[in-house]
Amino acid sequence: MAIRLCGVFILVAASIHECDGVLRFASYYKDHMVLQKSPERAVVWGYGSEGAQVKFTLSGQHQQKISQATVTNGTWRVTLDPVEAGGPYNVTAAVQNITAVLTDVLFGDVWLCGGQSNMLFEVSGVFKIFNASEELKRAAHYPHVRTFMASQKKSETEQTDLIDIQIPWSVQPANLAGFSAVCWLFGRNLYDKLQYPIGLVESCWATTPIEAWSSARALQQCGLLHESKSRKRYLTPKDNSVLWNAMIHPLLNMTIKGAIWYQGESNYIYHQKKYSCSFPAMIDDWRMAFHQGSGGQTAPDFPFGFVQLSTWKKNSKSDAYPNIRWHQTADTGFVPNSRMQNTFMAVAMDLPDETSPYYPIHPRDKQDVAFRLSLGARAVAYGEQDVAFRGPFPSQILSTPKYLEVTYDQEVSVTPSENIFEICCSESESPWDLQAHWVLAPIMQWGPTTVQLSTSLCSPTEQVAALRYAWRDWPCDFKACPIYSASKILPAPPFISTNLQPKDDGM
Repeated sequence: MAIRLCGVFILVAASIHECDGVLRFASYYKDHMVLQKSPERAVVWGYGSEGAQVKFTLSGQHQQKISQATVTNGTWRVTLDPVEAGGPYNVTAAVQNITAVLTDVLFGDVWLCGGQSNMLFEVSGVFKIFNASEELKRAAHYPHVRTFMASQKKSETEQTDLIDIQIPWSVQPANLAGFSAVCWLFGRNLYDKLQYPIGLVESCWATTPIEAWSSARALQQCGLLHESKSRKRYLTPKDNSVLWNAMIHPLLNMTIKGAIWYQGESNYIYHQKKYSCSFPAMIDDWRMAFHQGSGGQTAPDFPFGFVQLSTWKKNSKSDAYPNIRWHQTADTGFVPNSRMQNTFMAVAMDLPDETSPYYPIHPRDKQDVAFRLSLGARAVAYGEQDVAFRGPFPSQILSTPKYLEVTYDQEVSVTPSENIFEICCSESESPWDLQAHWVLAPIMQWGPTTVQLSTSLCSPTEQVAALRYAWRDWPCDFKACPIYSASKILPAPPFISTNLQPKDDGM
């Protein structure tokens, strides 16, 4: 970005915090950026000399002059009138003969992309997705999908602005190789449908727990507000709130449309049982903070999409990954639900990658993940009717002495399987009985919306106390789970249920 100081144009220094006191935009306002379109109002802010009167102008397809903003405590801020999708525009801030200018600015929808390594997973960088070279070539057809990436920084205190920038706002395919694949592919899919600009803001860090991305407020709600042991030695990216402070809090003034999230692997052991609280609490807190930070422009319930964890260890006997998948839905099994409203989820447990050079915990198929996320965004964020975005989920489970009958909330495509459904056999009819145990429940037969499961592996003296589906780290091979939507596009998510109802033989 170029600015004019006393009539001379110069380049802004590489360090985004140099030249404090001189008129400039905040770190993430750069040439080629995307600002949030109408009906929301974009917020623009920056730095200047105390008490200065800043004149702000938007020029391009239309011209819009904003009344003067006063620099207070070193910063100035304006909230634009609503601007329809499109561009390009020039954005100018001026104090007497000093100006700061942003060029080639578009208006569209701005999405924040957060999480750990699977969101960080690049199109073609240290990590490389399937068909990376083709995706890079294809990117040239999407000049209105713009990308920005915050640098990986941590802080003990909440920062007003980003400490540094990894990738400035870019027109593709510039800088795309090192950008988040899920974020890019999600935005590209949205553009294909919406046909107006999409701005993508990446803020990710590998091997980080949710506690690092959560404010002290959110952590307190879940009994997680304590000092990390590591903080006594040095600050790590796994400490409470350090990434919230440095990589999310600085963005709060930005008006955004929504957020997507891919994280949870680092919590498969660390505070695993708390994830059903910490994840919804983080979402709620981000929503509140972005709404307040943008002066009420970002919706207080902005849409939030996430990826349910994929796979890691093929023959693992651990319940850790299934538990986290369940906790990602606030122990409901699907979203949106009463605890996690205005959310959407991409199921990914059927997308394992056993030969991934980055280990199976990093599957290379991000295209299907992003496609499933985009379906959720179209339905939840954009209210598109008749868009299927959720896989089949049980609406009723009936029990007889010989079988269980599972009725789904939609038509299903079924492949026979003997090893993905499990029943809990219990002498006391309680799944928490010390003698209760899980056995396989083979699929016997099925109909358009129902699946019958054998209960023969329970002994004659035992009752079926619970049912679970795909309750394993690696429940099935690539796109080969037994239950999908009728279109075979969306997999049924994992579930566990004790809500088994006796079936009336007269039915």
